[in-house]
Amino acid sequence: MSLEPEINHWGTNPGDPIETEMTAIESSLDRLLARNAAYWRTAQKKHSLERLETLQAKLAAVKLRVLATAGDIAEETGAKDASAWMRAELLVDKGEARSQLKLAARVAKYEHVAAGLAQGVVSEDKARVIVRALDKVEADPVASAEDLVLAEKLLVDYATELTANQLKIAGRRILVEIDPARFEDAEAKALLAEEERAQQRTALRVWDNHDGTVGFEGVLPVSMGMRFKRLVEAYAQPRKQQLVAKGSPLPPWGRLMGQGFSRLLETIDPAALPRHGGDATTVNVVISLEELRKDLGVATLGYDETNGAVISAAEARRMACNATIIPWVLGGEGEVLDAGRGSRFFQPIQRKALRLQQKCCQAEGCDMPPEWCDAHHLDPWAAGGKTDLKDGALLCPHHHRLAHNPAYVHERLPDGT
Repeated sequence: MSLEPEINHWGTNPGDPIETEMTAIESSLDRLLARNAAYWRTAQKKHSLERLETLQAKLAAVKLRVLATAGDIAEETGAKDASAWMRAELLVDKGEARSQLKLAARVAKYEHVAAGLAQGVVSEDKARVIVRALDKVEADPVASAEDLVLAEKLLVDYATELTANQLKIAGRRILVEIDPARFEDAEAKALLAEEERAQQRTALRVWDNHDGTVGFEGVLPVSMGMRFKRLVEAYAQPRKQQLVAKGSPLPPWGRLMGQGFSRLLETIDPAALPRHGGDATTVNVVISLEELRKDLGVATLGYDETNGAVISAAEARRMACNATIIPWVLGGEGEVLDAGRGSRFFQPIQRKALRLQQKCCQAEGCDMPPEWCDAHHLDPWAAGGKTDLKDGALLCPHHHRLAHNPAYVHERLPDGT
């Protein structure tokens, strides 16, 4: 039998069986896309999503098989490697292309993972998790080749019952599950080593964006990272609950978490902080007498603009209500007129008394609980006000900002709000 009709050295032959199958897939997808899913029955949607999940895994299996043997593409086209060709022709970012090629090579090593993909029971995400876990098993000096095969079989079985994240957790302890007697001690030692590496990797970087915000990024050990996450969530959740109760639209969760983090910083007890450079950990605010008297004045957070940041006078006054700050008021030619003390904020016993007197935020119509409120001076200390109970009002962070915003005015109503 002649094979000539199947061969086309100048391109893809319409009689090519691979092209025929690809065309059939595209045609089926086009017909499905022409149907409006809004009119599908609920049972059809559920069944379709289940089938599509399986089909997606099978398509990934085909793609990974092709990528695992794609070295000839680079050779024919002159590309440095297949990922470079994917970047140029398929417009796939090189990092993603390399990741796919790496996954293809790893899947080709593991027979059961490749079979699970081909059967549609292991998704691409789960395959990635499994091969990472198996690579660690293979590198474990205590694990044998038999352990590796058993771990692969177990993880592929688990893939039919677990999500990718759950599978990742199972993969970390797969050797302990295979043989607890041999691997429990090794796991404990590995955890200790991981925690030590985490301590070495711990880092935090903070920078001024020069747009009214400060950026930061960091890495924490998992124990401290989860603690940090829970603390911030504790401050973010009340704001979410308040908005839900009022029927207001929720802002992005990231913004709520950022506001929660800000609130966490504001409520830290300064007396519990370590000393910093010979002084208690306080914030210095420098402001001229002229700027202090302005509604729209500016102040310097820190001793000078070179080593600090410029903020509004309103924000400086707001900070003075509930933070340990040292306000330096300057007259003409930098003369120090007043060096305020950190005691110019409500003491813990006064806050407790305010909580007893005022059951929530005192802004009209706001019911934010007192635990999430700041103690505000109705008569600003910058204008000679005193830090006493009759001059104190609990305000949630939102209304506290408005109280110090010169665009708003506020007054105490007959009912005390």
